[in-house]
Amino acid sequence: MENATMVNEFLLLGLTSIQELQSFFFVIFFIIYLINLVGNGVILVIVILEPKLHSPMYFFLGNLSCLDICYSSVTLPKVLINLLSTRKAISFLGCIAQLHFFHFLGSTEAILLAVMAFDRFVAICYPLRYMVIMNPQACILLAAVAWFISFFYALMHSVMTAHLNFCRSQKVNHFFCDVKPLLELACNNTLLNQWLLFIVTGGISMGAFFLTLLSYFYIIGFLLFNHRSCSVLHKALSTCASHFMVVCLFYGPVGFTYIRPASASSMAQDRMVAIIYSAVTPVLNPLIYTLRNKEVMRALKKIFRRKFLLADCQ
Repeated sequence: MENATMVNEFLLLGLTSIQELQSFFFVIFFIIYLINLVGNGVILVIVILEPKLHSPMYFFLGNLSCLDICYSSVTLPKVLINLLSTRKAISFLGCIAQLHFFHFLGSTEAILLAVMAFDRFVAICYPLRYMVIMNPQACILLAAVAWFISFFYALMHSVMTAHLNFCRSQKVNHFFCDVKPLLELACNNTLLNQWLLFIVTGGISMGAFFLTLLSYFYIIGFLLFNHRSCSVLHKALSTCASHFMVVCLFYGPVGFTYIRPASASSMAQDRMVAIIYSAVTPVLNPLIYTLRNKEVMRALKKIFRRKFLLADCQ
């Protein structure tokens, strides 16, 4: 084993080593982050303020918007700071904290998307019992379980990574602290860490993905056998289309990154794919849900009209 030294900080290699592109990437990611904060913030405010949206579906949508704000805030502010800095350093504790909250919030989103699919399954297949099954207590419990499981899942990764000895380099081949690039720097045997990343992370993400797909298969089967009308099928599936788009945008990059063994050659690919699920997807979520959801659009127009009327009265 190589000599292990106490690591106080890591150096994030970032998105590019070309100095001329730093300011360009700063502008792009600043706009992305701003749209994310405003878009998800607006959805969160609408869900809270509009009484007609106080239903299980929008309760989970509000949770998802809150998650997306926090999720991108774990990585993007540090990315923006580093794009303006010559020395892209992050403290050891800051690195482990970033790793923990990234996996905590990412795993919560994966489970929450499965819960949202189950909510649509109950709403379409059991409409008369929907409000009984998805009562407020059940919704809060499902959301709490998603947050609780994810916290301890992320704690496993952060504790196990923090106990490694880092002796190869302090340069993290990524734009934020994640498990796979940190394992590349460890001088311990990281086989257990890699297996846990593959099995536990793969189990949670693919398990949630399987449950999501299962919910949609049941929905499609139920509608085909019980409602042979194409208009009924189209109307029901259109309500699920937004959620399914978000599911594909989230699980595709996550599956590509975490269900493959770590290797130095794959780090460049992982870094590019990470941009999608850490920055792009949280921005697309509010656009997908608002543009395709008539109730949200009506509530948004109603709130804007109310604001304009108050402004005119003053």
